[in-house]
Amino acid sequence: MNLTEVTFDDARPFDGYGPGFFRIGGEVVEGATLLHAGGRRAWDGFDDAAALTALTSEVDVILVGTGAEIAHVPGDLRAAVEGAGLGLEVMNTPAACRTYNVLVGEGRRVAAAVLPVG
Repeated sequence: MNLTEVTFDDARPFDGYGPGFFRIGGEVVEGATLLHAGGRRAWDGFDDAAALTALTSEVDVILVGTGAEIAHVPGDLRAAVEGAGLGLEVMNTPAACRTYNVLVGEGRRVAAAVLPVG
C-alpha cells in the first residue's frame, strides 16, 4: 500500500468532532461552524442562508452536515444557496467533514457548513 501525505495549503482541515464540538486545525470549536479555505466562523444553522450565499466568490459547492443523521434542509435554504449559483450537497456531519477534507486536499473550492453531532 502506498501512502500519500495530504497537504492543505492555507486551508485548515477537520481533525475530529464530538458531542457539540469540532477540532479544526488543532483548535476546539463549539457549536455549528462554517469552514472554507478562507477561514472559519460560527454558523447559525439552517436559518443562516446569508452566511452561505456570501461565499459565492470563494467556493463552488457547500457541504451541509445535518448532525449525526442525514436530514432534509429547509427548501428556502436550498433555494437561496442554489439561486446564488452554488452547489449544495447534504449529508450527515461525519460524512461532510471527511468529504470536505478530501476535496480541500485536492485544492477544490469547497465549504462545509456543519451542525455538531449529538
